[in-house]
Amino acid sequence: MAILRGHLLGLEPLSSGQILALLDLAEEADRGHLPCDSLRGRVVANCFFEPSTRTRTSFELAARRLGAEVVNFDPERSSVLKGESLVDTALTLEALGVDAVVLRHPCAGAPHQVSRSVRCSVVNAGDGMHEHPTQALLDLFTLRRAFGRVAGLRVVIVGDVLHSRVARSTWWGLSKLGAQVVFCGPPTLVPREFERLGATVCHRLEEALPGADVVMALRMQAERQAAGFVPSMGEYHRLYGLTPERLRRAGPAAVLMHPGPMNLGVEVTPAAAYGDRSLVLQQVRHGVAVRSAVLYDLLAHQAEAAGPQPLERRELALSGSGRP
Repeated sequence: MAILRGHLLGLEPLSSGQILALLDLAEEADRGHLPCDSLRGRVVANCFFEPSTRTRTSFELAARRLGAEVVNFDPERSSVLKGESLVDTALTLEALGVDAVVLRHPCAGAPHQVSRSVRCSVVNAGDGMHEHPTQALLDLFTLRRAFGRVAGLRVVIVGDVLHSRVARSTWWGLSKLGAQVVFCGPPTLVPREFERLGATVCHRLEEALPGADVVMALRMQAERQAAGFVPSMGEYHRLYGLTPERLRRAGPAAVLMHPGPMNLGVEVTPAAAYGDRSLVLQQVRHGVAVRSAVLYDLLAHQAEAAGPQPLERRELALSGSGRP
């Protein structure tokens, strides 16, 4: 039975049971227990309207390992430049036989808009400052691997929370699974809205670190700092940059995480990022397993229902029949 209901648009609507089931499925994927031909005949389109290394590559690897075909859609070489709308682009891809659209877009809510217009599955790979659900899932997966649990962990998230879709998705996942979350950073970058949801907000790193099991640094988004959220990147590093010395102020077994890409020397030093407390590269590796689980859950059941003749289904789509 499918865990998700046609799409993965965010973690906010998911129950703790759904999240745990996805993590269990990712465990199966990581151990190589998902059939390598389970998505044979399915087509996954990576539609990235913003740059990406980890997310895009891991989605492609995940789809190919399960036997799917992959189309890497490039907006800069498409009819988007001629004025084609996002929904029309998605409808075109669906008519060409695409079974899932993995969408990253600078506008919050873009994947939700697309999901209301197409019958294929839509996976949110990051929408504006809203959510990044698969990043949060791989963070949860990494924590469960490291600690054997998520419930009861004290997780300190440091940095530009205001602009971070990762922070929002990770907050939903951590809170639903019973972790204690602390957001720390300059007052201009850590909104008080999270206090109303049950998180702790503080603005001094020295106060946030003691007792932490996990310290997660967020990327300082330099492209947004022209508005003067911090005096300078150097000043931010002086007050909030994570170093091995600062990590020692957390719990004795505390680990470091970062969703990437890292600004080394700003939010984290190289010695901390690649030190023995760091889980950064494990996060990257686990992205393939988590995204395999998501695609498998969304498409393997669809494949079973559609039967062994996907080309006939695509011909129907091209003829226009079956469109809502």
